Amino acid sequence: MDYWQLRPFEARLNISSSRAANILARMEADRGRSLAMDLLSLAGKSVPLAQCTIFTYSEGRNPELLSFADHGRNVELARVSGIYTQRFFSRDGNRQAIAALGANERIIVQRQSIEDIADTRYRHVCYEQPRISERLALLSTCKSERWLSVNFYRGREHGALSCGEIDHLEALAPVAMQVVRLHHQAYLQVQEMPSILAERVASLCPNLTARDKLLLRLMLAGSDSVDIAHRMGVQPSSAATYIKRLYRKVGVSGLRELLAVATQPLHGSVDTLP
Repeated sequence: MDYWQLRPFEARLNISSSRAANILARMEADRGRSLAMDLLSLAGKSVPLAQCTIFTYSEGRNPELLSFADHGRNVELARVSGIYTQRFFSRDGNRQAIAALGANERIIVQRQSIEDIADTRYRHVCYEQPRISERLALLSTCKSERWLSVNFYRGREHGALSCGEIDHLEALAPVAMQVVRLHHQAYLQVQEMPSILAERVASLCPNLTARDKLLLRLMLAGSDSVDIAHRMGVQPSSAATYIKRLYRKVGVSGLRELLAVATQPLHGSVDTLP
């Protein structure tokens, strides 16, 4: 496992103006897989890659999946990413790199191979099953002390990344991170209010777990049980059970009452929303 600050390169990327405009033109759209797929396709022209995931990290919260894409790994990458955010992110080399180098203006590069992962379950779910040999992650701070990670995964069939391939991904890093930052700003416009409302409910119900808080944000963002199941890495029946338990903890019978609790004035406050 290794990590370093992005090194300056004189190499130039061959990105056409039409390609760049196409990526930027869709910033405010519901990107789904397309943001990660754009970056995977862009990097993959020179470096054979299998997957790309994009996460945001906030202090005291589990990571949140922003976008994902893969080339024929035959796995449910959204589900695998959901399991990662719930169970394995604390053992990820990305966290070690962030803790070691801290917030600064430079992009951090983190390289993690399958051999670096001591946790057998983490290794099996995220690397062995999808046939991944290693990952190169780009890490950078963004709005409100959040971190963004753009993760490129190398398929086992292509072997280890060469020095030249790593150089190419590092040359791509400033463009990739700027595109992801722009997307994240648009994403926050949609997602920030559900997070604020979820935090208000959590302040009224201090017994809520980290999973409850994630579930709150997803529900208040309008996700249905199927989408919640994918995002949390569980079966739909389990997601439905979690929703019922959350209603009981908050003391409501359904989503309408939950919204009423989320938007009610806090005790001693004259404003209904921050």
